[in-house]
Amino acid sequence: MIDFKYSEILKLNKNFEKKLQSDAYKIAILSNVTIHQIKEILEYSLRIQLINAQVTIGNYDNIIQESNRFQDYHAAIIFWEAYNIIEGLHYKAEMINDNNLNDLIGKTKSEIDLVFRNFNKMPLVLINKFSTTMFSSLKLKKNKLDYLAEQLNNYIDKIIPDNCKVINLETIFSKISVDNCFDFRYFYSSKAPYTISFFKRYSEFIRPYFIHANGKSKKVIIFDCDNTLWKGVLGEEGPKNIEMSKMTKDGAIFEEVQSIALELYMNGVLICLCSKNNHDDVMELINFNKDMLLKEKHITVSKINWLDKATNIKSISEELNIGLDAIVFVDDSSFEINLIKNQLPEVKVIQVPGELYRYPQTLRKSFNLFYNPSLTEEDKNKTKMYKIEKKRKVAKHSFNSIEDYLKSLDLKMKIYEDDGSLVPRLSQMTQKTNQFNLTTQRYTENDINRFIQNPEVKVYSFSISDKYGDSGITGMGIINLDNINYSAMIDTFLMSCRVIGRNLEFKFLDYIVKKVKQKNFLKIEANYFKTPKNIQVNKFYENNSFSLKEEKGFQKKYFIETSSYKQKRNLNYIKIVNE
Repeated sequence: MIDFKYSEILKLNKNFEKKLQSDAYKIAILSNVTIHQIKEILEYSLRIQLINAQVTIGNYDNIIQESNRFQDYHAAIIFWEAYNIIEGLHYKAEMINDNNLNDLIGKTKSEIDLVFRNFNKMPLVLINKFSTTMFSSLKLKKNKLDYLAEQLNNYIDKIIPDNCKVINLETIFSKISVDNCFDFRYFYSSKAPYTISFFKRYSEFIRPYFIHANGKSKKVIIFDCDNTLWKGVLGEEGPKNIEMSKMTKDGAIFEEVQSIALELYMNGVLICLCSKNNHDDVMELINFNKDMLLKEKHITVSKINWLDKATNIKSISEELNIGLDAIVFVDDSSFEINLIKNQLPEVKVIQVPGELYRYPQTLRKSFNLFYNPSLTEEDKNKTKMYKIEKKRKVAKHSFNSIEDYLKSLDLKMKIYEDDGSLVPRLSQMTQKTNQFNLTTQRYTENDINRFIQNPEVKVYSFSISDKYGDSGITGMGIINLDNINYSAMIDTFLMSCRVIGRNLEFKFLDYIVKKVKQKNFLKIEANYFKTPKNIQVNKFYENNSFSLKEEKGFQKKYFIETSSYKQKRNLNYIKIVNE
């Protein structure tokens, strides 16, 4: 997108608008300057990620009133420019006495409070830091406008709500230069300070927030080995001639690359290997070479063999039960990169650059693909959990029936109700779970907090453990309660793909129905929204005694009288430990 002309973006954006069939993801942009050109640029930036963004620009310099108008949108972006808080403040600030300046700061703080209150139920709000760079970049000394911006930024940092993120524009200014970000011609003619170049960079910079909010963050990074994790070809040069330490110029680069991979690992990203090599040679290097930072304990799945890499990556995807669109693949070979582009276009590819010194920064750019606002215990233990799951799969083959295998596991389910300590993990599951997810509703931490605090909503979740280990929080349900009509609506019912196949969903549904019946509710309603990834649960409610009320497009509506609900099967081998 960066290299496209604005006219090209307009045309491409229109084409994507016609192709995308998903529900609109509505974004409001509020501003006290003119920013209309960002609309199509941001839409296109998100539509190429298959997010059907629809951007609406609020009325000029009407931020407070417009924050009331857009409360039902999915997200908002706020361009609140310090130099235009009052007309001509960029040159009038120095003439304002200190008392009047502090009054203006106090008034603006009150307005910020009001905007945050108006948006307190919105899933995602981005607000730009107040900046004076447009007018102060050539000055050595701070002035009153700088002081005003500093005071307002400190205030925002102090009171920022959970659903809001602060965007530091200085990062973009430094990336493409101040001169390329601002156009004084249009600022003085129509209060439009920003250039097309700025809007393109800005849209790319904030895109990870929207990718995460729509459940499209990447989960896995797969590395080739030779000339990708180390310098050299192991099978030709031998382990003694491989470079990956700071003792050599190129080795220092690969040491840094492995450190970056470890940082991703520590942030919950699954690290895998896919390399054409002799398996035993690579594992010996990984486990016993003192310069190797990545060890076997950090690697979730290894496909080190002589099969083509498209086959191996598909195998990794199946083994992890993760979609190809959640994978990033890193390789030095143009042939391998193009093979994956052609055969597995859903996979994001990163090629080791020819200029090796660019490699660490190229890899760091991928961090935003894995954007995760909160690191949970499940993230920290993810690789360990997948390796334990592999042991379960091996053990499964020694039993004659699935029921005998499940009974052998000693399954223990712990159920939580409205537990505020689990909010980051619960939000994360709504963002990341696709396969066993009946409605695929995406909720932020702020949303989950509101549900927990609402007496007309119940948020249930469960953790599961067995004789092999603890899988952590892996299922949840959000239930809306209608106390007037004595009915409940299942808003969300989902389960992590890691624990599919153990009948946990039936035990969890039994528990939820029992809780609803205890409230003397007479009816439960539920929805199923079909997506490309949740086909396996399209008959879930029908298989659990619910009646189909209506089917329209991608939606099915169900209901059941609570007195008619029957437990699907004998699930006594799953023990609820807190009943």
